[in-house]
Amino acid sequence: MLSGDYSERLPQASICTACAVDPAPAQRYSGGGYSINPMKICILSDSHDNRYLLHAAVEDAKARGAAAVLHCGDVVAPTTLRVLQQHALPVHVIHGNNTGDLYNMSRLAAEPASLFRYHGQDAGFTLAERRIFMVHYPHYARAMACTGDYDLVCCGHDHRPTVESMPNIKGGTTWYVNPGTVGGIGAEPTYVLADLTAMRFEVLAVPAADSVSTPQRWAIPRI
Repeated sequence: MLSGDYSERLPQASICTACAVDPAPAQRYSGGGYSINPMKICILSDSHDNRYLLHAAVEDAKARGAAAVLHCGDVVAPTTLRVLQQHALPVHVIHGNNTGDLYNMSRLAAEPASLFRYHGQDAGFTLAERRIFMVHYPHYARAMACTGDYDLVCCGHDHRPTVESMPNIKGGTTWYVNPGTVGGIGAEPTYVLADLTAMRFEVLAVPAADSVSTPQRWAIPRI
């Protein structure tokens, strides 16, 4: 079973009390982390045109409370992403070494009512007051984690699910997360469910075929 809760490895220094948002009692620091209305996201990578497993992973993550999706590259055909439209979650995506059609990836992101944000080869943005960096390559991701400029650095490429708290040059720690391959290329299909509020990460196996609903899969336009 390729699942596990890495929360016990969370060092106290990685919980940033300054990042708490408290306009209402939605997110309050309680000493050991956050427990009220956590912000969860689905982190995945290397789908390699497998729209069925991509759909299955996001459907499972959404059922577990995920409010956004991060795709760390190697989508290949941009139309693969259309399977995610039905889940109505924002999707941040970069390309990997299997670039596919980058022109049409940009067009897909620019469509009216598109949920996709195509960042190019890497991305830096903020979700739930957490500074996040995405890049496809693990060596690049580890280097960016060492800078201390980000709370979380995500990557893919080697199809090896990894969750690690790395020391950085600013004296703190940065979470390094590789979700493995959601497309099941050379390894079991996996993704990571991340709780950005408590900074907890769980590597999960993509559900088996008979446990996932797929009626809309066949209606996806192919261009």
